Amino acid sequence: MSFELRDHTADVAVAARGGSLGGAFAAVADGLAAAMCDEIPAEGGERGELEVCAGDRESLLFDYLDELIYRRDVESVLPVDHEARVERTDEGWRLTGSFRGVPLDAVVARDVKAVTYSEMRIEREDGEWTAYVVLDV
Repeated sequence: MSFELRDHTADVAVAARGGSLGGAFAAVADGLAAAMCDEIPAEGGERGELEVCAGDRESLLFDYLDELIYRRDVESVLPVDHEARVERTDEGWRLTGSFRGVPLDAVVARDVKAVTYSEMRIEREDGEWTAYVVLDV
């Protein structure tokens, strides 16, 4: 699982890959954290859990990242070290996952305002899942 930050006009994009769909989603979330903070502490913070459901994969990724931004704002933590499992359900898609919530007062963080659907892609390539997401900064 890996990610790469890419310049995107006035925004920043995350290109990520993983061996599973959940791994790719977690890698995008790690990219979101890297877009908010250059130096992420190796320790500190408590694990938080989350569950997100949506009708399609793109909406699931959007809602997952949006939930992480919400947790940052409400809980005053920087979500890092993500784990995610994605499964198809009768209603669509479900993600269950966790993150380590580093207190914001322990880091120097930049604001990522929102996730966008602009240019969002989720694809299977060469036996891996890839995802591309543009973040509004």
